[in-house]
Amino acid sequence: MAAEVVNKPPTLPPYPQMILSAIEALNETNGSNKTSISKYIESKYGQLPPGHTTLLAHHLNRMKETGELVFWKNNYMKRDPNAPPRRGRGRPPKPKNPLAQAKVLAPARPRGRPPKDPNAPPKPVKPKVATGSGKPRGRPRKMAKPSGGISGSTTTTVTAKATGRGRGRPPKVKPPLTEVSVEL
Repeated sequence: MAAEVVNKPPTLPPYPQMILSAIEALNETNGSNKTSISKYIESKYGQLPPGHTTLLAHHLNRMKETGELVFWKNNYMKRDPNAPPRRGRGRPPKPKNPLAQAKVLAPARPRGRPPKDPNAPPKPVKPKVATGSGKPRGRPRKMAKPSGGISGSTTTTVTAKATGRGRGRPPKVKPPLTEVSVEL
């Protein structure tokens, strides 16, 4: 029985404790990366469990999320309680103003045009007012082409209307139907 107690490997301290002791012992100015932390733990504690790398990554991520460690430029360091929080990339978000939210008290208007009030009196009809220029509104009507030309000849020009052909593609000509008698 005494031999079993002697050959039993010593128990390892918890991973967060090992990680913090590794960062303190390495004492790098910009923090320590994952490989240097792993090498220090392996050299100090010797035999480690077979899933050491995944356990180390898991505990480093958990400590980063809880705020025990700060992850900056691929290095882990202890959080300084007096230091301001580091800002990430990009433009910082606008501060949320509680007064601006209190102003929005009216319900949102529905989409579309509001319905007409059935009890409202009808609007008076406005009389049409002439523009004053004496010309009708819109595009002027097309005038017929004058006959004759500069030379003053009296020959008339043939237009499309004179030939009986209209504008555009002519309609397809269908062959006449022939009657077929079927005897039984």
